[in-house]
Amino acid sequence: SFAYFTIKDRLPQILTRVIDTLHRHKNEFFEEYGEKGVEAEKRAISFLSKLRNELQTDKPVTPLEDELPDAALWNQYLDYQRNLSNGNGEPSWFQSPWLYVECYMYRRIHAALAHNPPIDNFDVFKEGKAQNFFESQEAVIALCTYFQELLKNIKDLDEKQLKEELFKLLQVSLWGNKCDLSFSAGEDSSQKSSPLQSLENMIPYILVNDLEKLWSLLVNTEKRNTEKSNVRVDIILDNAGFELVSDLVLADFLLLSKLADEVHFHGKSIPWYVSDTTKHDFNWTIKQLQSANHMWMSRCGINWEGNLKKGVWVYHDHMFWTLPHDFSSMAEVAPDLYADLQKSNLLLFKGDLNYRKLTGDRKWEYTVLFHQALNRFHPAPLCSLRTLKSDTQVGLKPGQGEEIQASEPEWMVSGKYGVVQFDAAL
Repeated sequence: SFAYFTIKDRLPQILTRVIDTLHRHKNEFFEEYGEKGVEAEKRAISFLSKLRNELQTDKPVTPLEDELPDAALWNQYLDYQRNLSNGNGEPSWFQSPWLYVECYMYRRIHAALAHNPPIDNFDVFKEGKAQNFFESQEAVIALCTYFQELLKNIKDLDEKQLKEELFKLLQVSLWGNKCDLSFSAGEDSSQKSSPLQSLENMIPYILVNDLEKLWSLLVNTEKRNTEKSNVRVDIILDNAGFELVSDLVLADFLLLSKLADEVHFHGKSIPWYVSDTTKHDFNWTIKQLQSANHMWMSRCGINWEGNLKKGVWVYHDHMFWTLPHDFSSMAEVAPDLYADLQKSNLLLFKGDLNYRKLTGDRKWEYTVLFHQALNRFHPAPLCSLRTLKSDTQVGLKPGQGEEIQASEPEWMVSGKYGVVQFDAAL
């Protein structure tokens, strides 16, 4: 299965890159912290080398031994996995759900650094994320330029034109999800060309296209909103780099077109899945845009900093997003987060990992309804914007999956297809 290939080949590659990154920063750690920094680097590398060996030799998954706030929840989850195996031995790297062991690896990478001050705040994936951003410059410039030109006459757009522009920016945000460094095991996956030119040609690759449902939700919420409670949209972020810029453009458009009054972003509280957005990445991206020597890029950055200061954009992180749990257990495991999401008028979930957690990462029949696969996770109307990079997909028409499978056996994992999949939460 694709899961087996991921655990056997991709994850050890990612660990090797992490170890190499720490090696390369040895002098920097020495300059900043002296011998303490070098000792910490050695200990972290030794911890990660041991982890890589455990993974490659299919050792049992071990409880976390750190004092971090989420350790107890992880260890309870391991007990839950033990119970699932019905006494068929301990959960191990090759004999456990893919989603679980993949999340577990990233949590162990975090522990390797968190255990070893003074380098405990070092993000081993930061360089790759920054590189992805800089290598996507042309696409970022094209998108910022398009957006700033659009804003000049946004007040004059009629409803039909507004809808067309929203659909364009949603599709850019959808296909921006191709820029995923965990999928390429850290290899270059930047967006090189203008993302706007190819949108028409990409429409046939959107297997479930609920753009119309999204539009009718947003436009009706706006029209019904007479008692002036704020219309709130939440974006559960995926990758930093170009994808994040595409999400920020979409978020600003929602405000400036009056389809939303506030946008809440949800990122990861620790470095995760190589290229996932943390608070540092979020702020760094806006700063990079602000200081760019390109007029429209810096205009975007300045405006977005303003949105944060005015409080119409709010950034949150919550440790639930970096737990191994499906979202169907959020109400129980993180009731505070679930209650917060219930205040939203629309939740936009970006990317493949969020889709896997929405649907429980099961081997569903393709025709199972999205609503059913969500397994009672209905805090608010929600939509998944996702390019397919793992073999879970629901909500297709009868025969649709089989037809593609016949000509493209890799269709579920190639990143070529996408979905804009909506659930009304009723």
